[in-house]
Amino acid sequence: MDIFDCAIIGAGPAGLNAALVLGRARRRVVLFDNDTNRNRVTKAAHGFMTREGVKPAELRQLALAELGQFPSVSVHKRTVEQISKANGGEQVFQIMSANKQIFLAKKILLAAGVHEKFPKITNIREFYGKSLFSCPYCDGWENRGKPLIVIAEKQEHVHHMTKLLYNWSKDLVVTTNGHPMSKEMIEEFQQKQIKVINDQVRLIYGNNGNMAGVEFDSGEKIAREAGFIVPSFYRPKPFVEELGCEVKEDGKIVTDDLGRTTIKSVYSAGEFSHAGPASLIIAAAEGSKAAGAINYDLSDESF
Repeated sequence: MDIFDCAIIGAGPAGLNAALVLGRARRRVVLFDNDTNRNRVTKAAHGFMTREGVKPAELRQLALAELGQFPSVSVHKRTVEQISKANGGEQVFQIMSANKQIFLAKKILLAAGVHEKFPKITNIREFYGKSLFSCPYCDGWENRGKPLIVIAEKQEHVHHMTKLLYNWSKDLVVTTNGHPMSKEMIEEFQQKQIKVINDQVRLIYGNNGNMAGVEFDSGEKIAREAGFIVPSFYRPKPFVEELGCEVKEDGKIVTDDLGRTTIKSVYSAGEFSHAGPASLIIAAAEGSKAAGAINYDLSDESF
């Protein structure tokens, strides 16, 4: 069976940019993608120079088309189910896809991203990516000056998000969705004329994903045009556990500055490394750095 130089798990900006760099380095690369990228619900991506406002789907198609220039890069639209050391091959990994097809590779780049887990609020998915967002740097400009709501279930998260958003809009309502909120923080917000409703959110209402307001369990309704939420994040597959990579207490994978994990020949980049959100341009940069490390390590081992 042919052995690839590198298998890249995930075709988000980190995986796509890594594949581009490795393809240009004449490396044999297999890139796996199952089209479950987190930003597929996003109408426009921001903060990426020369691509301001581009649809993430369009950006992916542009990147995939560019990879077509490099015959050593192959793309498989399949879910990877398992990664393990190949029998009899200390420096070779076995990758098994959902349809039980086996691939072999010398290096592994984990770039599968993360998925969101939201508070239990009725119909939240209907609005997420359209009028409910998670990143002020990505969507704050488009919602500047609007009446906004901040939803986060941890006090430190609602505090952090509110301070950031105050730069884009002063018309804010904040809630920890019924979870504890300190008297000091409430007073701090009130001094800024920020309304605090520490009740559980029953539902978000509006049309076609465009928020009109929020209703609380108390029956109170407030008109809001958009909002920002802090979800929790999780990795979609247990590759980290399978491969034995060291993970910090906060969920981040332990890597060096170039994405090398604590397991030889296993690298990580993008949101998968952080167990949390990252901008497109940062994830792409991390993919580029990891690809450089992978190419150097392959060159060093074969020289």
